[in-house]
Amino acid sequence: MTKPSKQVTPPATESIIIRRAEHGISRKAISPSALKVLYKLNDAGFDAYIVGGGVRDLLVNLQPKDFDIATNATPEQVTKIFRNSRIIGRRFRIVHVRFGREIIEVSTFRAQASQSTKISGNSLARNVKHLDSAHNQSGMILRDNVYGTIEEDALRRDFTVNALYYTVQGFTVHDFCHGMADIHKRTLRIIGDAEQRYREDPVRILRAIRLASKLNFSIEANTEAPIKACASLLESIPPARLFDEFLKLFFNGSGLITFNKLVLYQVISVLFPPLSKLTSFADDRDRVMLEGAFRSTDDRILNAKSVTPAFLLAAILWPAVRRSFQQKISANLPPMPAMHEAGQEIIEMQLTRIAIPKRFSIPMREIWEYQLRLERRFGNKAALLVTKKRFRAAYDFLLLREASGEDLNGLGQWWTSYQAADPQQRQTMQQKLQNSSLSKPHKRRVKSGQTSKKEIH
Repeated sequence: MTKPSKQVTPPATESIIIRRAEHGISRKAISPSALKVLYKLNDAGFDAYIVGGGVRDLLVNLQPKDFDIATNATPEQVTKIFRNSRIIGRRFRIVHVRFGREIIEVSTFRAQASQSTKISGNSLARNVKHLDSAHNQSGMILRDNVYGTIEEDALRRDFTVNALYYTVQGFTVHDFCHGMADIHKRTLRIIGDAEQRYREDPVRILRAIRLASKLNFSIEANTEAPIKACASLLESIPPARLFDEFLKLFFNGSGLITFNKLVLYQVISVLFPPLSKLTSFADDRDRVMLEGAFRSTDDRILNAKSVTPAFLLAAILWPAVRRSFQQKISANLPPMPAMHEAGQEIIEMQLTRIAIPKRFSIPMREIWEYQLRLERRFGNKAALLVTKKRFRAAYDFLLLREASGEDLNGLGQWWTSYQAADPQQRQTMQQKLQNSSLSKPHKRRVKSGQTSKKEIH
């Protein structure tokens, strides 16, 4: 494949002004709170625009989740106009204007941060707080509070489709980087030199993949070219921030497409270190298992059903957990302790990259351990299991494993039938299970200090 020529988005000289009849954005589709902020800033003598995803999504007929506003007012000037506001952030100072449960984010036009001030790791904490702009040695932006014009602000944004500004003064859209043309071509194009922009903020790699998946856009050749080489830069991003990005990546209804792109660009193992040995997906079950989990999550989101990161994370990490479990079983550890240790080991490895809150990591471990509990159906154990809080998630997980090709001897179908059965039918099922067990040859009794080599296949 020929390497694309290195081209960057040309500097903005003047904006292309797109009128109401041409862009089709209606104020009825915009949050009333965002409109209040726009009008009030205008009334106070400032310029104000809805910018970024809010404009982009309206132009591709999606309903934005939020509306961000850019203005030439400083954060301090904004807080004087809105009593229901406060300044947040140090790396990037913005204003949150609160209307009940809705927050409108207001940022001051920024200029491109200078690369001249570079901070080494040893002096990072004490030096950055005194600067308006700073980068680390690899080029990542540490602080970005240099204010500028709207033209400079447009060039500082990540992608051309995010550099479109909507104003209520004339109800026009201002296009500084040919973003409207890229929307028509369904192309995602970074503004500036792609490698430099990824080094400034490696999360832009994830944003490129997420937006291309969500919008069904192609990634322009120069934007795409450095992704694989720059993927390791994500290792420098704080785990808490990567958890937020994980939620954005996989809980917007396009998780399966996103997953396949993460595999294609070799980013998946950077986000999930336990999968580093599985990225070739030599075992087809692993790929089928993960695709099934993402497909199920997408379906639930599109049908407005509840979803939880715990279930999806449990599925993503299951191939690594299963491998670790089998190794521990081979080392003669009993099944439940083996599963407990395998789960703990994989979670600890994952936490080095993505911070998983305990409200999700604890259910993940329970889902894995329930895979062993679901095999224990004798006596009153089956009747008790179906009443447990975690049963439904564990059962769904069991079906996902079976669908991926794991041989579980019909365990998923048994539980499906058991849940639909009346008490008499359940009793018959239990009797058949008991008879089947009695007809099998008895296993050799295990001596003290030994254990059978039970495996999850």
